[in-house]
Amino acid sequence: MSRKNNSELILNGSIYKVLVTLSIPIMINSLIQTLYNLVDGIWVSKISSVHFAATSFVWPINFLFISLGIGLSIAGTSLLSRLIGADKIEEAEEYTNQLMVLSLIMSVIFSLVGYIVSPFIVSRIGGIGDIAKYGTIYLRITFLDMPFMFLYFNINSIMTSQGDTVTPTILSGISAILNAILDPIFIFTLNMGIAGAAWATLLSKAILTIAGFYYLYNGNSKIKPNFKRFKFDTRILKEIYNVGLPASVGQVGSSIGFMVLNVFIVSYGSATMAAFGMVNRVTDLVMQPAMGVGAALTAVIGQNLGANKKERAHESFNKASRISLSIGILGCILLIIFNEQIVNFFIQSDDDPMVVIESIDYLKYIGFSMPLMGMFSVLQGVFQGSGNTKYSMAMEVGRLWFVRLPMILIFKHFTNFGSSGIWFAMSFSNFVVCIYGYIVYKMKGMENKRQVIVKN
Repeated sequence: MSRKNNSELILNGSIYKVLVTLSIPIMINSLIQTLYNLVDGIWVSKISSVHFAATSFVWPINFLFISLGIGLSIAGTSLLSRLIGADKIEEAEEYTNQLMVLSLIMSVIFSLVGYIVSPFIVSRIGGIGDIAKYGTIYLRITFLDMPFMFLYFNINSIMTSQGDTVTPTILSGISAILNAILDPIFIFTLNMGIAGAAWATLLSKAILTIAGFYYLYNGNSKIKPNFKRFKFDTRILKEIYNVGLPASVGQVGSSIGFMVLNVFIVSYGSATMAAFGMVNRVTDLVMQPAMGVGAALTAVIGQNLGANKKERAHESFNKASRISLSIGILGCILLIIFNEQIVNFFIQSDDDPMVVIESIDYLKYIGFSMPLMGMFSVLQGVFQGSGNTKYSMAMEVGRLWFVRLPMILIFKHFTNFGSSGIWFAMSFSNFVVCIYGYIVYKMKGMENKRQVIVKN
């Protein structure tokens, strides 16, 4: 089915078909982004291990700012999908104009402030010597690409809200290939070093954004931004704030939480940290299909609620849950039965034997929570699609700050569980947060008292 007919599929077609149709490109896009980061890391590591460490060291700083852009993207998908479902295209374009201008202003401010204060931030989080020197160079340039990144987040929201998940995947793939080509040229041929890696990424994202705008105005997009006689609309900005702020807080809280989590994990030793990183890569790979379903559900829920098809929205949740649980159960079985084979495949024989032992132990614990991780993504899709981002925020932040981290602290200081306490807390926190999310869904449904503003 052509991409321009995806809205018809979302509103009237087979729900299983629409979930699969939308989720597969999202899954591929996620894999492309993983490859994007991997290629960057490979080329930077060829300079030296210090350069590679510097990029890893400053990435959490950059991501804190990016989280705010992700929050606006979530708000965009939620609000626009409901307006498209209600066939309010003109209103959707008004929301798009407000989102894009707001994103541009915020990103320019973040770029300027981040560029200026980068040396201070790097030193304050413990950066010294060459790590601080190269980290500051890399971080400053990555701050400059924020306007392109934030605008593309908006473009991605526009496409996804219409049910077009294929075009963003194609554009991201082209950008990833371009980045892979530019990296060695900028780093080695032009002798720019670590700065070359950052400039290659910036140029790739700039071209990605330009290509995205070109598609909006010349492709099948129903929504075409128009900034003539633009002025801010406080009513729309308030709605963007109400939906986008909780989503941003959830992203920021989660990213900071994982930074703190890393501190606890590394306190058990480098083998535990290595096992954590390796197993997370495996589980991310296994759960890509389920996470794709959850992301696709945002647009499906939003459009059906906008079209006042509440029963179909609930049916979408039920069927998405079945798909994600099935994937999670299969993943659980594979990880538990073949844990040793999986670990031995990803870990070289000359590595620390404790890494293998820790990894197998972690796989056994986290394997049982695979179905829960799928449900986590589905519940996030429901709350974001219905505009109830305060609940998705509560799940993001609560899982880490109110369940996982306190449990790890208790196990570390009051038990002899060792690193097994971390693995149990990781798995159990997924269980607790899914129970919370499901209770909220059953009690509140998809009710949202703040509906998008539609002009008469």
